[in-house]
Amino acid sequence: MAHDHDHDQGHKHDHGHDQGHKHDQRHQHDHGHGHGHTDIDWAEVGPMLESQAELFAPLYERALGWLAQEVTAPGLIVDAGSGPGVVSCLFAETFPAARIVAVDGSEPLLERARERAERQGVADRFSTIAGELPDILEELDYPADLLWASRSLHHLGDQRAALAAFAARLAPGGTLALLEGGLPRRFLPRDIGIGRPGLQARFDALEEEWFTRMRHELPGHVAETENWPGLLAAVGLKPARTHSFLLDLPAPVSDRARAYVAASLTHMRDRIPDGFDAEDLATLDRLLDPDDEASVHRRPDLFVLEAHTVHTAVRAV
Repeated sequence: MAHDHDHDQGHKHDHGHDQGHKHDQRHQHDHGHGHGHTDIDWAEVGPMLESQAELFAPLYERALGWLAQEVTAPGLIVDAGSGPGVVSCLFAETFPAARIVAVDGSEPLLERARERAERQGVADRFSTIAGELPDILEELDYPADLLWASRSLHHLGDQRAALAAFAARLAPGGTLALLEGGLPRRFLPRDIGIGRPGLQARFDALEEEWFTRMRHELPGHVAETENWPGLLAAVGLKPARTHSFLLDLPAPVSDRARAYVAASLTHMRDRIPDGFDAEDLATLDRLLDPDDEASVHRRPDLFVLEAHTVHTAVRAV
């Protein structure tokens, strides 16, 4: 199971990509979802997180369309770890009768979310709450009919306790939609013409090691088997469905996609440990050099291929 390692996007979560929720800046994989990392200037990285989340909009639109078939028309939708609100506003579009509450640890990112809601004409049914998950959910005025947690859970030390807190804020018959896991990202062919073939596969191992360290260093860390349906059942919910969604951006990609790949690999570069293979490091440096014809800024064979998995569970009526 891949994690969102990088942005964490998106989405503070992303101590590292989160849309990401904020990629190592949050995990880079948290696409647009944030959670609160005090050493990151979220006002500064907000535009990047928003752009990356927009890149993933086709994936999120399919996921939300699937949810629309799975749940009865919700009156209140909570985006737990919303970041700059790209997905929150997609919920407002997908469920035109619902009220949306975006919850995040970063006020600058929530400001971007409110501005986005205003631009899209949904501000009259859009609100935000700033604070750290899961305790901040106690401030909700009403229980949620649908609570969406996209790569925010794995930034919380005790995931089972956090899931129990999420479940407690659901209305009877309400649905928790948890986006965790998927498949490792791919941006490049196996053989890219420089360095040893299979570079990204070797990076996968580094990502897994980094993710494990990140989890262990979280306050109150509790080890859990990442059986998400099993954990959802353990906190009293009835697991419903699991479905994976693909982002497939074939070559040649847009400038926005190139920027996302460059940001992802830059976060990888920043996390490489001492003693890493010198040839692979030199290859990565070439991939990040805008003046190099072999770089991700110029390559004609660059693509983006990612899969994210959503698990749903329902609170008993």
